[in-house]
Amino acid sequence: MSALQKNPARRQLSLAIALAIATPLIAPVTALGQEEDGNKGVIEEVTVTARRRDESLQDVPIAVTAFSGAELARIGATDLIEITQTTPNATLEVSRGTNTTLSAFIRGVGQQDPVAGFEAGVGIYLDDVYLNRPQAAVLDIYDVERIEVLRGPQGTLYGRNTIGGAIKYVTKKLGTEPEGKVKFTAGTYGQLDLILTGSTPLSDTFRVGGSVARLTRDGFGDNLNLSGIENYNKDVFALRFSAEWDATPNLSFRLSGDYVEDDSDPRQGHRLTVGNFSGAPILSDVFDTRAGLNNPTQEVEARGIQLTAEWDVNDWIKVKNVLAYRDDESFSPIDFDSLPLADLDVPVVYENDQFSEELQVLFEGERWAGVVGAYFLDANAFNAFDVILAATGDVIGLPGLNAFTFGDVDTDTWSVFADFTYDWSDTVSFSLGGRYTSDERSSRILRQTLIGGTSEFFGGSPTPIATTSDFDGSEEFSEFTPRASVNWYFNPNHNLYFTYSEGFKGGSFDPRGQTSLAPDLDGDGDVDDQDIFSFMLFEPETVDTFEIGLKSTALDGRLTSNLAVFFSDYTDVQIPGSVGVDSDGDGVVDTFVGVTSNAADADIFGVEWEGRAILAQDLAHSGDDLSLAWTFGYIDAEYNEFIDAFGNDVADERVFQNTPDLTASAQLSYSVPLEIGTKSGRLSFINTLSHRDEHSQFEVPTPQLDQDTYTLWDFSVVWEDDSGHWRAGLHGKNLTDEEYKVAGYFFPNLGLEGSITAFYGNPRQVMATVEYNWF
Repeated sequence: MSALQKNPARRQLSLAIALAIATPLIAPVTALGQEEDGNKGVIEEVTVTARRRDESLQDVPIAVTAFSGAELARIGATDLIEITQTTPNATLEVSRGTNTTLSAFIRGVGQQDPVAGFEAGVGIYLDDVYLNRPQAAVLDIYDVERIEVLRGPQGTLYGRNTIGGAIKYVTKKLGTEPEGKVKFTAGTYGQLDLILTGSTPLSDTFRVGGSVARLTRDGFGDNLNLSGIENYNKDVFALRFSAEWDATPNLSFRLSGDYVEDDSDPRQGHRLTVGNFSGAPILSDVFDTRAGLNNPTQEVEARGIQLTAEWDVNDWIKVKNVLAYRDDESFSPIDFDSLPLADLDVPVVYENDQFSEELQVLFEGERWAGVVGAYFLDANAFNAFDVILAATGDVIGLPGLNAFTFGDVDTDTWSVFADFTYDWSDTVSFSLGGRYTSDERSSRILRQTLIGGTSEFFGGSPTPIATTSDFDGSEEFSEFTPRASVNWYFNPNHNLYFTYSEGFKGGSFDPRGQTSLAPDLDGDGDVDDQDIFSFMLFEPETVDTFEIGLKSTALDGRLTSNLAVFFSDYTDVQIPGSVGVDSDGDGVVDTFVGVTSNAADADIFGVEWEGRAILAQDLAHSGDDLSLAWTFGYIDAEYNEFIDAFGNDVADERVFQNTPDLTASAQLSYSVPLEIGTKSGRLSFINTLSHRDEHSQFEVPTPQLDQDTYTLWDFSVVWEDDSGHWRAGLHGKNLTDEEYKVAGYFFPNLGLEGSITAFYGNPRQVMATVEYNWF
């Protein structure tokens, strides 16, 4: 029996790869149900700026998934999280205990913890501006032109160096004529959304515009302990504005800004176990909670402003400068144990600000194109949180016991980058790029044991009884990361490419490291400042990625197929963990303490296949259209080495978090002409299935929190008039009411009650939208 016969999963994967390669090569001349002389409608060309210039998606030697604003509106997408369903090998989730903090993973690389001191593995960009922190990064979808998801290391073309990939959220530019749009949404759970958008030219060269959004929804559940507090509700006010000035025919400026205020109630978890102390039973509704944190108010504010200048020096040189400032503040009362007792209550405050400057010089000639740029970021990330263990303190005679943590991290980074593409012939082109990055990280970390209740950051005046960490340090990290690719159009409709790229994520200092338990790392018989510094420090991690892809167009433009196969060598992986400590100096390691280290090395192999096909068009001359879009992602991510707290290699016992082996989706769309009153238009039925394999929330498999395989079903019915003025839709999300976990806390023995709590994806929702454009 062959290896493929023995392994059904491998056989299915092999068949999928073969089909992906073969489909565009053997496709017949006509589509299903289409006469040879029938309608020659083609799939609309998708334009992206993945290489800092407008290009067809089919020409870019990078694995990219792109969503247009119109496409997102047709399926009723509400926020950034929804693109996960139709993006292979990507996971975007709302972080545990928050409403607006983003946890993002692409190809196994990401960031789970949002505290200061940890860099993101996936870069989020809002109109060319890198968002340095994940707070307030769950962007609502409105006034959007497109969203691009770039997979694999990025950095030779723009912005911040990102190791796993980048997500670019691009808002619409202003038109030269007055425009306006109103969109109203009403749905289950009391959902009521209103979005107003407008713009107008004030002269031939100056335009202003903006959008205002009010987004509300009742909770999916209730706080059974606190009257009037809902769980998983939404209460958001947001706005964006912009002003564009064409100073000369060759020089233009765009000033834009955004503001978000989120007053949603705290999102608390669902206990998966009976209370250790009280015996509190498990609730039947996973969206209900009994959290009892005394101050239930949650507040999130975020704002940003940027000035973009573009100067066309001549026909082949353009200079672009992006200057930006952003800040945000968040207060979240998180009740880890989700019970009324003050047993494991964690109020947290985040304050972030950043100033960035990016200069690009773009070149484009007859046979070559490229960019040379420089990037600078000055950012501060501050957070403080209590771990209130009052119930435990009462038992052991320490009233109002509190473990307080303070972290203040400054980041100063600069980089220079360049990337050039040369068309060696009409069918072959080469690209070569590189980036030099210098990061300086300065951290102030304070941890104290307090009695008497909350810390001063949350209105208290406690008494310190111990200082377990008091650290102030700074370190610089630098790296050169190259990229190279080759494209070969072996016929005009088939683009075969190979890309090699390296990614780099800077190191930092463990925001939860306990300096009082730092071991004698240099073996000189004394724990000195250098031992503490080394104990708190973790080094950069790197990824080297090889990718081969085939982007194809067939059936006279009625079929596209994009296949990518990649391998990544992931080294010095930053792992939050622990080290053994001799606490009493007797030469025996008798306890351990949390520390982030570069403890792991891994290999990641994967396949991604995306496509779209017009299956039938103008059936029997009725004007009906039938199309299919699909995505497929397979990933095999394994640790080669994973050193635990006691120096043991436990790679066989560790897994990649938030990384399903298989992600897939299929979207079948059928549209037919339909007149409503005197208005002609089209009625579309959009049916979407998205599938995700089982996956783990943490590197250590945790059966109570790990998510089994599940499939989501969405369905939309949308009518759009031919003039483009009206759009109305009815959208069903998660129609089978699938119950699936997206995050959780696992502290089974901390506090009196213990904490194994889970957070869930949205239940079944139905919403109706009406949109009117006047222009």
